Amino acid sequence: MVTTLTSTSDLAARLGATGYLADESLATIVYLALQMERPLLLEGEPGTGKTALAEAIAAGLGLPLVRLQCYEGIDATQALYDWDFPRQILHLRALEAGGDVVDVEKAESSLFDERFLLARPVLRALREAPAVLLVDEIDRADDEFEAFLLEVLSTYQVTIPELGTISAATPPVVILTSNRTREIHDALKRRCLYHWVEHPGLEREVQIVRTRAPEVSEQLARQVVALVQRLRNDEGLLKPPGVAETLDWARALERLGAQELDVASAAATLGAVVKYREDAQRVRAALDRILTT
Repeated sequence: MVTTLTSTSDLAARLGATGYLADESLATIVYLALQMERPLLLEGEPGTGKTALAEAIAAGLGLPLVRLQCYEGIDATQALYDWDFPRQILHLRALEAGGDVVDVEKAESSLFDERFLLARPVLRALREAPAVLLVDEIDRADDEFEAFLLEVLSTYQVTIPELGTISAATPPVVILTSNRTREIHDALKRRCLYHWVEHPGLEREVQIVRTRAPEVSEQLARQVVALVQRLRNDEGLLKPPGVAETLDWARALERLGAQELDVASAAATLGAVVKYREDAQRVRAALDRILTT
């Protein structure tokens, strides 16, 4: 499916058909990652559309999306595979209930059959390839997990001692995202192509809102985006709003029948765009100033 792409504009069009509007630099680096079969590391502030891009790539290319959500303490077991222990116990009990003499070696070997294997995201992506493997928020994992991931991305294969080595017939499309809460090691970065994802400019964010929420009028979309960008850049919020919050706010206002953004409607719907009490207090206090300047 990847080989059917003819150009960066072809890729941008496919992403656009899913509702994801990529600028030229982003479309170019994604196109290169696909053509070179290299992982792509996306860094940027939360809410800039990194995860949404992986989803759009999968939808645009007609590939299954396999997501691995990283978190503190994640290890290879959560990413690769595990054995279904309860089913293994039931299998042993069934053998014992059969009444025949149980061959211990055969019973033990039968426990590590494919039917008892629980494939986690990385193994699923290798077996289902071609697929898109999204390794989300890799910066939340530790150094040991990074080293494991680097090894997998170098060979696109894993070894299960009881079953043997499983290799991807076609390397999966690998997208790693990071909110840069810590630095990713150079070894992993060298394995990947890299792109820093910025918040969109005003015109592109308006276009995103109009594409993803066509029921929102041009005037309301432009007012919401202008205010969100002001909050994002000038108000020193604990959690600046991302594009997802822009969309939520525009849709919330439209649902309430708002024709334009004013102080009253903005204050009533703040819960769609700011998610901290301190931020809500700061924005409410500044709404009149912001909307009149």
